[in-house]
Amino acid sequence: MLDRIDIHIEVPLVDFEKLSDKRRGESSEDIRARVEKARQIQRDRFTELKNGVITNTDMRGAYLRVAEVRPFCELDEVGQALIKTVMAQLQLSARAYHRILKLSRTIAGLAGDENIASMHLAEALQYRPKGMMV
Repeated sequence: MLDRIDIHIEVPLVDFEKLSDKRRGESSEDIRARVEKARQIQRDRFTELKNGVITNTDMRGAYLRVAEVRPFCELDEVGQALIKTVMAQLQLSARAYHRILKLSRTIAGLAGDENIASMHLAEALQYRPKGMMV
């Protein structure tokens, strides 16, 4: 069942100094605005498909007759080399490959970037479950 979850994050204990610090992080309103902007970009991206794809997670991989992942999740040469290495070293499945690309697309969108950069791909890879790399 864990292989159906795209993001796995370990949450360490927080030091007292960080808890008692007066500085504030990003507000919920700012985060909400960033997420809504990214969601609107996704809706706009898929408007012309007319096949039920609304968000990045709805995209289908190449193992189906209609594939959206390939045209919407293109990687540059550095990203291609990174995913190729990771796929070989960790023996990831086709499902894992497509899920990583879709998550990378979402991370790029939240960062306000049109293209998936290697840093977006690297962030998506770090969310794979540590003990289960399939």
